[in-house]
Amino acid sequence: MLAAVDVPVVAAGGLVSAGDVAGVLAAGAVAVQLGTAFLLADEAGSSPVHRAALQSPEFTETVVTRAFSGRYARGLRNRFIVEHDAQAPLGYPEIHYLTSPVRKASAAAGDPQATNVWAGTGWRQARTGTVAEIMTGLAPV
Repeated sequence: MLAAVDVPVVAAGGLVSAGDVAGVLAAGAVAVQLGTAFLLADEAGSSPVHRAALQSPEFTETVVTRAFSGRYARGLRNRFIVEHDAQAPLGYPEIHYLTSPVRKASAAAGDPQATNVWAGTGWRQARTGTVAEIMTGLAPV
C-alpha cells in the first residue's frame, strides 16, 4: 500500500478572479497559475482581433477544438470551429501549417470568425490594464 504524501498543489484552469484565487488557496493550493486572466493585459501578445473578440458580445461560449492546429485547445466558438471541428483530425503540426494562411488572412482582415481565438472558460472576467494592475486585482484580501 502506498503511503499518503503531502505534495504541494499548484491550482490552474478556470481561475480569473480574486475569489477564484482565494478559493483554491483556502482549499490548500500553494500557488495558482493563470492564463486567460492576462489575455487583455497591456503587455500580452494577443492580437487586436483576439482582444476585440474577447470583449465582443458576439461570442457566447468557449469550446475545445482541434480544428486550428490538430491538437486540442480551448477557444471562442466561431464559424471556423462550427464548420470544421467535427472532421478535424489530430495531426499537429500538420493541421497548424495547413490552417495558417487562413488564420493569418482572417486576422489581417480583422475577422475573428476564421482564426483561433484562444480563451479559457472565464474569458468574460478578463480585464484590461497592466499586468501589475491585474495582479493587484487578483490578490486575495
